[in-house]
Amino acid sequence: MNKPTIPQTDSIQELADFWDTHDLTDFEDRLEEVKTTVFEPETVVPIRLQAKEIAALKKLAKTKGIEYKDLIKEWVIEKLCTA
Repeated sequence: MNKPTIPQTDSIQELADFWDTHDLTDFEDRLEEVKTTVFEPETVVPIRLQAKEIAALKKLAKTKGIEYKDLIKEWVIEKLCTA
């Protein structure tokens, strides 16, 4: 019987789906210790906005079908890419 292969992906969702249906002990002979950071933690950056600014952000984000926090992140990343 062939053992399934561990997905070679950076997708956290794909890996989570795989490990939800497989047992780690079935792959012990193929595992290796990784000493470097694989996933960098995110940093939370608080910003101060007035209530009317948050309301406008939420309204705009809703028209795009996303959370207002995701809209802010999108804008920051856009600006960094064009800087």
